[in-house]
This record gives sequence, C-alpha cells and structure tokens, in this order.
Amino acid sequence: MPSPAQPSRASTPPGVTYVMPVLNEVDHIEAALLSLVDQDYTGEFEAIIALGPSVDGTNDIVERLAAADPRIRPIENPLGSTPGGLNAGIREAKYDIVIRVDAHSVLPQHYTRVAVATLLESGADNVGGVMKAVGETPFERAVAAAYGSKLGLGGTQHHVGGAAGPAETAYLGTFRKDRLLEVGLFDEGIKRGQDWELNRRLRATGGTIWFTPEIEVVYRPRSSLRRLVRQFVATGIWRGELARRFRSATSLRYFVPPLAVIGIVVGLILAVVGAATGLWWLSALGLVPIALYALLLLAASTSVCLREGAAAGTWTLVVLPCIHFGWGIGFILGFLSLTSDIMDRTGR
Repeated sequence: MPSPAQPSRASTPPGVTYVMPVLNEVDHIEAALLSLVDQDYTGEFEAIIALGPSVDGTNDIVERLAAADPRIRPIENPLGSTPGGLNAGIREAKYDIVIRVDAHSVLPQHYTRVAVATLLESGADNVGGVMKAVGETPFERAVAAAYGSKLGLGGTQHHVGGAAGPAETAYLGTFRKDRLLEVGLFDEGIKRGQDWELNRRLRATGGTIWFTPEIEVVYRPRSSLRRLVRQFVATGIWRGELARRFRSATSLRYFVPPLAVIGIVVGLILAVVGAATGLWWLSALGLVPIALYALLLLAASTSVCLREGAAAGTWTLVVLPCIHFGWGIGFILGFLSLTSDIMDRTGR
C-alpha cells in the first residue's frame, strides 16, 4: 500500500470523525465526550455518538451536550451493538480519518494531534496507544493494576507500553476511512474482539497496524465484581471463538489462561484423589500448580498493596482469579463451541 502524501507544515490538519457507541454509560459518558471537545487538535472534527437503548439517562446527557455543540452528532443504534454502532458511525463520517473512541475512555488533550501525525508519517492503516486503566475505589484500583501487569492481561503493548512500531492490534484506533470501507468495516456478528478481527483483515490485505507509546488513554474499569466476571467470561468465549476461526492468526499467548485453568483443575483432582487413596505423592504433585499460582497471587497482591494500599491489594487476591478463570473457562467454551448463546455474550 503506497504511503500517503505528507502535508506541509503550513497546511491545515485533516478533519477527523470520532465514532463512539454508547449503552448505559451514565457515569462516564460526559467525561468521555468532553475529552473530545477539549482536544488541542486544530483540524475540524465531528463526534458521531451511536445511541443504544440506554435506560440510565445516558442518552439524555448526550442530547444535552449535542444541543450545546453541533459538532456532536447523535445517531440511532437501536440494537445497542458495539460493532453495529461503530459501522453506522463510520458510514455517516464526513471526514477521511476515523477515530474509534469508547464511553469508558478519556482522551488526553494531545491524543488526536499525535495520532493523526503518526498515521500520516507511518503510512499505517490504524494507529493506537496505551490503555491506561485508572480506578477510583479500591476494587477498581485492583482491576486497573491487573490490566497494567503482565500477570493480569499478558503484558501486551497496548496494556503495558513498549517501543513504537508495527503491532498485531491496537487499543481503540485512528483509521483511514477508505481502508475500513475496503475491508468491510467491523464484523457485526462478533460481539467482543471485533477490533482484533478488523485489524487482522487490515494486516491480511497489506496494511500496517502501528503502536505508539506517545498516547495514553484513561480507561475506567468495571466497578463491581459481577460486571468484571461477566466481562471476562464473555471476552474469553469470544477469544476462543476467534482462535477457532482464525487459528493461524492467533498468538500462542491467548492459550495461556485456559491452559492455566486446566493445570489447576487437574492439580486439584490429583490432590483429592491422592488424599482419598493414600497416595500422598500424588497429592503433592497435584498441589504444585496450585501452590505456584497461590504464590503468584500473593506476590501480585503485595505489589499492589505497596502501590495502591491494603484494600486494593486484598481485592487483587479476588480480582486476578476472576480475570484468569473467567477468561480461561470462557476461552475453552468458545474454542470447543460449548456455548449456545454466544451472540448474547457481550460482557455488559
């Protein structure tokens, strides 16, 4: 794919369209939208907000902000689907650069300026940065710490940072609209992991996904244990489904959580069988993976205690197993096609 022509320093920056699907985000939507309006980017912009059937007052907030700023354009997304809302917004976009944003995310002021400049300079199809999870309560801080650690979500660039360069996928993303249309937009049949799957198609057709550590987006994690578990079970199911569909494009790191779950379950079975039969060596063998996992949890909890306080560190002992086992069990169900309601698994 040829690189785009580079604009001169005196030229006006290209216009951008932000696209944000929203559903029941009353606690976060205003901060997310105001972060778009407050960008230091000097080019023109519009923010297309795909409104799902929210029941918590989210849409009222969007309508109020849109009435005060005509650059904010609400559109209908009656099914509340994330990929459906994104596609509707992309089709409505009047600018050639599309920035995918999330109602849980707050963009730093320089985000658009740096993302667009990087897109033009790199010749990439999509540019993304670091998802910086920030929590307010002890529980949320524990979740945020898990997001930003290798033990939590595997240490990918868009979670823990790294050197600028080509990447497998990107968090959110700044896209060339023509390339999105060329590869067929987001797959509306995929409820989670649709970003990875779209980036897979962009790469498969000769494009580049580019990571830059210069942009960090504040992400607000789930606020309750129930919502966290729902999120990661759904994520695991869809990641397993995508791994089954696109085996050659799936990194081996995605198989670590399900293998860890299997190892711990097998260890527990061996320990119980050994105790019941008097084969203590079998029990000892079975306890090895359980003990190793417990030590990892204690080390992680201690680290979070030192940085975030005792309450967040204690929550880490609960949060990490919920992430690992939710994701790992979900992956097994998805990879082996053992769930009949996958289309309902959105993680909300």
